[in-house]
Amino acid sequence: MKAAHKISLTQKALPSGNIQVKFFIEDVKKPMYGYLLTNEPKPIGEIIAEIQERMQQRRMSLSGLNSFSLNNPVKDDHNFYLFTA
Repeated sequence: MKAAHKISLTQKALPSGNIQVKFFIEDVKKPMYGYLLTNEPKPIGEIIAEIQERMQQRRMSLSGLNSFSLNNPVKDDHNFYLFTA
């Protein structure tokens, strides 16, 4: 993801002890929002870096570049959800 995108987020403690992070990615062409579930509180910088890393992983898996890789099989990520706004 390009650094020009603005990411805003809110955090909410769940009864399970996990932290739910709701984030918004402000992009003129394709605004998005999503959720990240973490098992411990993290600094905002770490959360943004994790969101960017997971988005990059998703882009790579959807682009087909990893389709022949045996070392990195594509799997569902039940702790990260991304939607187009």
